[in-house]
Amino acid sequence: MSYEAKTEYITLQKRRYKSAGKPYKTRLLDEVCEVCGYERKHAIKLLNGTLKHSGGTRGRKSEYADAEFVNALKTLWLRSGLLCSKRLRGAIDHWLEHYEKHYGRLSDSSREKLLRISPASIDRVLKPFKAQYRRKRNSGTKPGTLLKNQIPIRTSTEDIDRPGYLEADTVAHCGGSLNGDFIWSITYTDIVSTWTVIRAVWNKGASGVLEQTRDMEKKLPFAILGFDCDNGSEFLNHHLTRYFLHRKQPVGFTRSRPYHKNDNAHVEQKNWTHVRELLGYDRLDNPAMLKEINTLYRDWEQLNNFFKPSLKLKSKVRVKSRYKKRYDEPATPFERLRRSGILSEDQKAALQHEYESVDPFVLSNRIQRRLRKIEKMKKLGKLAAVGEPGFPDCPRSLTTPELAGTH
Repeated sequence: MSYEAKTEYITLQKRRYKSAGKPYKTRLLDEVCEVCGYERKHAIKLLNGTLKHSGGTRGRKSEYADAEFVNALKTLWLRSGLLCSKRLRGAIDHWLEHYEKHYGRLSDSSREKLLRISPASIDRVLKPFKAQYRRKRNSGTKPGTLLKNQIPIRTSTEDIDRPGYLEADTVAHCGGSLNGDFIWSITYTDIVSTWTVIRAVWNKGASGVLEQTRDMEKKLPFAILGFDCDNGSEFLNHHLTRYFLHRKQPVGFTRSRPYHKNDNAHVEQKNWTHVRELLGYDRLDNPAMLKEINTLYRDWEQLNNFFKPSLKLKSKVRVKSRYKKRYDEPATPFERLRRSGILSEDQKAALQHEYESVDPFVLSNRIQRRLRKIEKMKKLGKLAAVGEPGFPDCPRSLTTPELAGTH
């Protein structure tokens, strides 16, 4: 019997119980206990009216129900990119100060609740909103056979215990068709700290990939010790091998096994969280977008590396047919890098200064403006492709010689 049906039944029996004699009350109590499954004393209190029996939510009122707190938590969740509750719990410490700059000072009560709320409570509070805000494959990897046998395979990262070992992968912005020319994204992820850098190239040519790899290394706050990639020709070529191996302190150059994505699991998961969630699956075949996308990625990197915590797998044990996984505490790549012990005092100071000089809400607003600009460029490119009057032709002439350095 449902709770509503029990409530209606007790309401009807109350009238009979109040006007009945003792023998009839005894039989009525037996009936109520049998029908509703109540203990006798509980049924007596209900029929006497000394215990409230009404519909609605039972139990104590939630301490996280006040409007100011719910609105602050919802805003932090939305502006941080719909993080899961465990990552959001770690992000609140970094975002709260900046939230008050943009949205006003919170009451001491709301601030204290935000700093101590658990991931489970975050899920309960945000449950009504998660249904409203939902996030909306081709493989373009061609085998690089030229150097395949000369580059060793790495299948495990268990022996890596310090930042500096990168995994790299490419993402095709082809819109479902690999025909023709379009933009590719290259994702570089540090295994230990999860520090991630992304760059865009035109047609993933060897020289373009090398140019963006050089730029990526300049922006890293640590030295590269190892570089692991898949078997694509954009990585397995003489340009990149010379760059990493022919230097005073050579970088360890390794590759994954073909058709084993888990060999590069750290960067493969970033292809979704750092690229697809930002740019989606549309085809980006306008070379004029390249500069704008790389500018967008630089803001996106700061937001993710300084203000978005990540989880790292500590152990994975198979129990019968299931795997039991344990994760460490959520931490941003910036925090992991600072705790690693590999940075000099000058590097720590420079990184801390960069962290204090950026505001996640300003970064988020700037990212949205750049995305709107890219969206307009996509629409102009589509209209030009079908010959829509009133719009300039898609600037494909930029492929030569203006973009010669990005091939």
